[in-house]
Amino acid sequence: MKGFIGEFEELVLLTIATLGSEAYGVAIKDSIESRANRTISIGALHSTISRLEDKGYIISHLGGATAERGGRRKRFFELTQDAKEALNAIKTLREGLWKESKIDLGFSK
Repeated sequence: MKGFIGEFEELVLLTIATLGSEAYGVAIKDSIESRANRTISIGALHSTISRLEDKGYIISHLGGATAERGGRRKRFFELTQDAKEALNAIKTLREGLWKESKIDLGFSK
C-alpha cells in the first residue's frame, strides 16, 4: 500500500465514487461544499486531483464538447483499484479506532 490518504483526499475520492459517471471538477467541488458545509477553491481541488492521479488513485478522460461550456470538454474522473484499497484501509482504521476508543461524545441514541 502507498500509505494513508489525507482527509481532503478521502473526501475527493469518496465524492468521485458518489458522483459516478458525473464526476468532473465543478460537480466534485459543489458536492463537497454542500455535504461538508465548507468552501473550497477550485485550485485546491485541482492540486488534490493532480496528486491523486500521480498516486495512481484516479484516472480521467475527456467528455464531449458542449455548447454550455463554449465548446470545451469536461474532464471526468474515476477511481482505480488502488483508490478502493486505500479507502478501505482508512475506513478499517477509523472503524477500529472508534470501536476501541473510550470517548464519550455525549450523544444519546
